[in-house]
Amino acid sequence: MKLVVQVPCLNEEATLAVVLESIPTSIEGIDEIELLVIDDGSTDRTGDIAREHGAHVLRHARPMGLAQSFRDGVDYALAHGADIVVNTDGDNQYPQERIGDLVAPILRGDAEIVMGDRQTHKIEHFSAFKKSMQRFGSWVVNKAAGTDLPDAASGFRAYSRYSLYRLNIVTRFSYCMETIIQAGNKRLAIVSIPVDTNPKTRESRLFKNSFEHMLKSAQAIMRSFVMFRPWTIFASLGTVLLVAGLIPFVRFLILRLIGDSGNHYQSLLLGTVLLVGAFLSFALGVLSDLMRTNRTIQEQALEHLKVQHFGPAHPASVAAQSATSARSAPTAPTPTAVPSAPSPARAPAKEHR
Repeated sequence: MKLVVQVPCLNEEATLAVVLESIPTSIEGIDEIELLVIDDGSTDRTGDIAREHGAHVLRHARPMGLAQSFRDGVDYALAHGADIVVNTDGDNQYPQERIGDLVAPILRGDAEIVMGDRQTHKIEHFSAFKKSMQRFGSWVVNKAAGTDLPDAASGFRAYSRYSLYRLNIVTRFSYCMETIIQAGNKRLAIVSIPVDTNPKTRESRLFKNSFEHMLKSAQAIMRSFVMFRPWTIFASLGTVLLVAGLIPFVRFLILRLIGDSGNHYQSLLLGTVLLVGAFLSFALGVLSDLMRTNRTIQEQALEHLKVQHFGPAHPASVAAQSATSARSAPTAPTPTAVPSAPSPARAPAKEHR
């Protein structure tokens, strides 16, 4: 079993050494641990520090964003035979010494993805507003993914090789929300373990303030939700518009029945516009659902391409059973060499023409 610990970085020379030094050098059930630093266009000594600590460095000439760094790191890990990929941050937010606990459910075959629950209600530098928004964001993601995770925004995660074959990152902001929604809808087993975060070292570079983070996260969640459940969204919108469009027509009929001879054609106009919107929503729902089916077929083809390019990948439960069988299999004794009697001379073979 090979583990690749990847650390996306942007100007993290102040904390990267501490992060790399706190990563375990041996974990039970893991035969090889490789450190990978994705230098996202840093202008300081981030890359030099990573090399000094024995990490392989992937460098972007200019900042490409967290999602692209994650994708590049995963591609490298899969190409170099990683069975598990752990992602942590270069700002030393997460407790790297807990990586062994993070990969344990995958080694046991209990999960394909393991997340570190930061227990945001215990983080002192989080304001009450930020804590409430974290809970609300996790609730929204869980509704979209059909999961029950306490901290959906945590970036301290472990992925099995099989899960990385099935996940496809398309957003440019952050992979955190998108991978959870994809994994939930693809029925990948996800568990979380509680961890205590380290003291804050700097402000986040992903966003300028909490409102920008909320807006970008909402966009990522909505995009992922539309990708996997388009009919639910458009059918719900169409139903609301249909009911709202029928109300003006009912009002018009009631006024006619009670003898009100006033000019109420405005109601008919409003109702017609709403009904047209309802029918368009239903039509978009059908088209989006057909596109979802087509995307599913394309993703299956992409999985086969990954198998051809990176090699096979098995679910964590199958891999765990194989590893257990290999460890418990008795070692065949080495046969003792017995001197053999000299064989009689063989007559030269006749040449056949």
